[in-house]
Amino acid sequence: MTGSARVTATRTSYDTVAASYQRLLADDLATAPLDRAMLVAFAEEVRGAGGGPVGDLGCGTGRVTRFLRDLGVDAFGVDLSPGMIEVARASYPGLRFEVGSMTGLALADGSLAGALSWYSTVHMAPEELAVVFGEFHRVLAPGAPLLVAFKIGDERVRLERAYGHEVDLDVYRYPAERVASLLAAVGFTVTARLVREPGPEQATPQGFLQARRAE
Repeated sequence: MTGSARVTATRTSYDTVAASYQRLLADDLATAPLDRAMLVAFAEEVRGAGGGPVGDLGCGTGRVTRFLRDLGVDAFGVDLSPGMIEVARASYPGLRFEVGSMTGLALADGSLAGALSWYSTVHMAPEELAVVFGEFHRVLAPGAPLLVAFKIGDERVRLERAYGHEVDLDVYRYPAERVASLLAAVGFTVTARLVREPGPEQATPQGFLQARRAE
């Protein structure tokens, strides 16, 4: 499958599952204290540096965007899937959500005080990750934090059914060191990392890296 065909398949799959995704995951952070802790630490760093706009890049249905806003962060969401954005706007009408691609964000250089990638790169091969991390670096202000959540492993998994629907997705799992090295290669410094064991509905450990764009 070509890169463009994979993007189309990913968009279509998430358009299909959007309503079910929100119904199943809207409150998933309530039972994930370590995940919440990483988000709280990220929000505190953004606020401590004076605040400003924060992009939830690959926001899905906006549940984490809402969580950040509740922490006092000026968060907005961007996602590839129009279906996910439609659900996000309906679920959280006080927040801003836009359709867009992480490979070419419609954001000015250095315009963000922080960026979040909450499992939004799990369908990207290594060469695509490098491009996306470079784009994150471009839109972040010098010294601004980035938080990346991802699935730990070293493999590509084919996914043909999810959230009660047929889908057409490849899921990539990466060692934490691989993700850290890709971030470093585009100009980030990793400041914190967490690997936790899988939850009840998860097959592998989960990884979290917080990084900062160089001044």
